[in-house]
Amino acid sequence: MYGAYGHTGRFVVAQLRERGFVPVLSGRDAEKLRAAAAAAAPAPAPGLEVRPASVDDPASLDRALAGADAVINCAGPFATTAAPLIEAALRAGIPYVDVAAEIEANLDTFAHFADRARAAGAVIVPAMAFYGGLGDLLATAAMGDWAAADEATVAYGLSGWHPTPGTRTAGTVSRERRGGRRVRYTGGRLEYHDDRPTLLKWAFPDPMGTREVVGEFTMADVVTLPSHLAVPAVRTHMTTEAATDLAAPDTPAPTAADGNGRSDQTFVVDVVVRSGDTERRAVASGRDIYAVSAPLAVEAVHRILTGRTRTVGVASAGEIFDAPDFLRALSPHISLEPLRERTVS
Repeated sequence: MYGAYGHTGRFVVAQLRERGFVPVLSGRDAEKLRAAAAAAAPAPAPGLEVRPASVDDPASLDRALAGADAVINCAGPFATTAAPLIEAALRAGIPYVDVAAEIEANLDTFAHFADRARAAGAVIVPAMAFYGGLGDLLATAAMGDWAAADEATVAYGLSGWHPTPGTRTAGTVSRERRGGRRVRYTGGRLEYHDDRPTLLKWAFPDPMGTREVVGEFTMADVVTLPSHLAVPAVRTHMTTEAATDLAAPDTPAPTAADGNGRSDQTFVVDVVVRSGDTERRAVASGRDIYAVSAPLAVEAVHRILTGRTRTVGVASAGEIFDAPDFLRALSPHISLEPLRERTVS
């Protein structure tokens, strides 16, 4: 577990232990790792092993991964951490999973490692988290027997968004990499542009109902969905409240509101795929976007290690796993609505 003492990392460590795994905690800061280990396994429970490592020191990464079955990377910015950890995983011959929401970092993973990982029979799953992973699973399930669709839309209905320091840092890195421009996926490719954001109305399922959203508030789904689905246009929208929270420099980090450390944030992820005049819709709801990334990543590792995968190489959640079955396995953590299909005029 790299980035074990970060906000999402702590949720992942707890989920690993709940599922019967024995995580080895890694990251740059040895003192923070020891504190995380003590919090995750307080006395008299057996302590967790701590292996400090830095992404600019390949030998330390090799020591950290020695004897491990898989590596989960929760340390952003992933523009800095993903490639060194993937290289270390390839050297160790173990699967790699991360929770990257950075569009450019995920693009890099597909571009730089797809051929090597496929040739080695290795498994690399980027964006196995709330952003990029959950939407991809929902879109894949909604597609069903369709070989292609005209467009896919992922609408994020967040009650609010208190970003972690890691989220803020990753966002800054992404903006700098694209020169402050916005990005969209249309015509089968990514486009960078300077258009102003557009406010739209999106009819979320009840009880959320119709809400104002920032149109084309682009997230990692524009990388994961097109990596395996024949969909020439992918759009992601975000409720205005959440976008406003994220943009405000004084919005505080999330705070625990229950015994599991989850915040009181709620979410609805509403995915619509359209082919001609037919729409198919898949909806998931739950609590705390950071906490829910933990069961997504841990379920992925469990399925990889038990051979329940459909391909090798670099692959998104919807491509490598049975999407409907994976979503059902998340039932303790998210609520799913039945898939729906309708004809639109």
